[in-house]
This record gives sequence, structure tokens and C-alpha cells, in this order.
Amino acid sequence: MLSVGFATHNTLTEISPEGELVGDLAENWEASADAATWTFKLRKGVEFSNGKTVTARDVIASLNHHRGADSKSAAKANVDPIENLKADGDNTVVFELASGNADFPYLMADYHLLMMPEVDDKADWQNYIGSGGYTLESHEPGVRSKLKRNPNYWKEGRAHFDELEFLAIADVNARQNAVATGEVDVISRVDLKTVALLARRPGIRVEEETGYLHYTAPMNTKIAPFDNNHVRLALKYAVDREQLMEKILKGHGTLANDQPIAPSVPFYAELEQRVYDPDKAKFHLKKAGLSSLSVDLSAADAAFAGAVDAAVLMKEQAAPAGIDINVVREPSDGYWSNVWMKKPWSMVYWGGRPTADWMFSTAYAEGANWNDSFWSNERFNMLLRAGRGELDTKKRAEIYREMQQIVRDEGGVVIWGFANYVYAMADKVTHGPKVAANWELDGGRYPERWWFA
Repeated sequence: MLSVGFATHNTLTEISPEGELVGDLAENWEASADAATWTFKLRKGVEFSNGKTVTARDVIASLNHHRGADSKSAAKANVDPIENLKADGDNTVVFELASGNADFPYLMADYHLLMMPEVDDKADWQNYIGSGGYTLESHEPGVRSKLKRNPNYWKEGRAHFDELEFLAIADVNARQNAVATGEVDVISRVDLKTVALLARRPGIRVEEETGYLHYTAPMNTKIAPFDNNHVRLALKYAVDREQLMEKILKGHGTLANDQPIAPSVPFYAELEQRVYDPDKAKFHLKKAGLSSLSVDLSAADAAFAGAVDAAVLMKEQAAPAGIDINVVREPSDGYWSNVWMKKPWSMVYWGGRPTADWMFSTAYAEGANWNDSFWSNERFNMLLRAGRGELDTKKRAEIYREMQQIVRDEGGVVIWGFANYVYAMADKVTHGPKVAANWELDGGRYPERWWFA
């Protein structure tokens, strides 16, 4: 779980509740003129829960854990640009990148890049020792995790709970019943069909934040019929985004436009909104040499609450264009290991990322581990490298606008909506005036930032 990692470990940087990049273990950082060399100064005196002082050697070992040609890490795209890491004393780390990257400090806030103690030049990941506000007491994967407050936590005014228990409750009704009956204090991913009823219950508060979360349907562009862009465009025009927003998200979100950069992300481009048009879908089918199309769409509510209903609605929307979508109802158990990036077309959610480069590098760059459409576009990949190293704001805006246009018109993903994070909590749970929206529940850092009133 993302929040377990953030509760027990620190990253170098973090996204604040106000949405700004701030230091976590790093006190400050500065770049060379070409943004190809970054120097991070670490906070002095920070300790892991085993009493070991955090040093530059720990940072290097932790990041090297994700690097290397054979790495399967989901954060590999973030660390691949690093050509060399070196310590300059105990509290300074120097990053030498293959080329300039103006957004590099943002990448160090990735929830995968948790800082771990170094043992014999390797990161000690097996013992789950971190420098965070809590220590792990027990962990049953996919079931529950129990944590205890770290009495020596270095951040003042953070990590207020004596103990924490995280429960994985996949069924949305069971999840909402748990908060309604007081079995749990906080839940995420509230059922939007019944959220108004939940909000009226005494002692329960429902909140929502607009962030980068978006719902997608990636196609494997390496196999037929999705290797033909006219087929992909036909499917994009066959989707009624406004109806999906109304029926699935109940208005708790914003229309998307087949590209993953959220309106709140810097360099978001306002492109002409694609609208439902069965005639244009037919036109592109004809361009692909087809008069009709039959495809499978895998779905389970493990992808997101309402994913199966969304798939059924897409089936109905596509029919007037001569497209038969066969909705394959997959088991929620094992969905992410057995369906996502395994089946040719599936329903997926993405938490999004706080910068355009980060989002594109994670899920759209050629060879990225999480490129779930297996898409490659030469022009896009060239612009990705150019935008990463460009320090001129106007030029970067032009680059990212073109990249968003390419993904919208040539990419292999139907992206229909940016969904609000909607969660519920007991009235006794409170937090500061702002809540981060880079990931759900205060950017995943609610165990550290929230408290009981």
C-alpha cells in the first residue's frame, strides 16, 4: 500500500498539502546551469527506526535498488536518467544525469523511491526499516498491515496516532459499512451512487479533492486490431465521455480528452475536446478497411469503482458505430497481475503524476515498464527528451502541447474522465486546511498529517 510506505519511510522530496514541492529527507537542492547535475543536501541527524543515522550512502543504495538494466521497478523510468550517483560527505548527494531534467526533484517524491538503510552497499529492503513516523509491526499482503508510532520521529508535529491498522476491503459496500459502523475511521473510493446517503449519516464526513486521478482503457497497440490507429480513433469517437461522467462519476470529476495530463498540472494544454460521434467512428473503421468491429474489453471493479458499469455503457455507446464490445467480467482477485498489461484491452485507473514529464515517462515512453498500451511513437519520444532538458518555460509549453496532441490523436488509450478523490471519515478525524491531491488521501500521507480531534 502506498500509505504504508509513506508512513514507515521517507522520500527525498514530497508534495505538500498546498501542492508544492518541498523537502522531505532533502533539506534543499540546486541544479547546474544545464539541469544535468543536481546536488541534494540531506537533513542532519535523521535516524532510521533502528537508530542508524541516514547518510548519503543510504540514499545512493536506495536509488540503486531501482536502477540497472535488469530492474523491473515501476520507478525505473524515474531513475534511468541518472548516469552517476556520488556522495560528497555524509549529507550531500550529487546526481549526474544523462541530460538536463528540469523536473528531476519532483521525481524524488515518487512513492516507490523510499529511503532504506544501506548494508554492504545494498539497500536493506527485506527488514522494512525506514525513517518514517511509524514502524511496521505486521503485514499480511492484500489483507492488513499494523503499524506503531516511531517515538523518535524527526518531524515535529507529525505522526500523531499511537497505532495504525490498514485493512484491504475490496468490496465497496463492505468498505462503506465499515466506516458507517465505526469499524474503521477512514475509507477511500466511496461509492458515488450512495455517497449522498453516507454523507447524511451522523458522525461521518465526506470530502473530495480534484487531482490527477484518471480512468483509462489501454489497448495493446502491438497486436491487431489495436495496431491500426484508425481502429483506435474509431473507439475513441465511439465513447460518450459526458454520459460516462454523468452515469459513472455522478459529476464528481472533469471530462478527459484521451491524454493523461490533468488540468491542474503545469503545461496542461487545452485541446479541442473530442466528442461522441458514431459517424466519425464509422469513418475511421472504413479507413481501417472495416465495416464493423468486434473486440473484447476486460473489466472488474478492482480497476475502479464502477469499471464494469462503465464498460457496459461503452458497449451501448459503440453499437451505433457498428462496434460490438464484448465486456469480459474479470475476477477482481488478481486483476492487476492477470489482466492489466496481459489482456488486449482493459479498464484501468491511473493516479496521475504532478508533472507532464513524469506522467509521460511512466506510462507512454517507449520501453517504460508501465507503458500499458505498449505504444511507441518516434516523434513523441524525441519531444519527451527535448522537453525534459528544456529550461525555457515557453518552449516547454509548446513541446508538451504537441505531446498531448500526439497522445490524443495517435495514442493507444481511451481516457474519458479525471475523477475526484472521494473519501469518508469519522468526524473525530481531522487535518489541516489543505489536503494534497497528487494521490488519494492527502497524497497518501494521511497517517503522518492527520490526527484525532
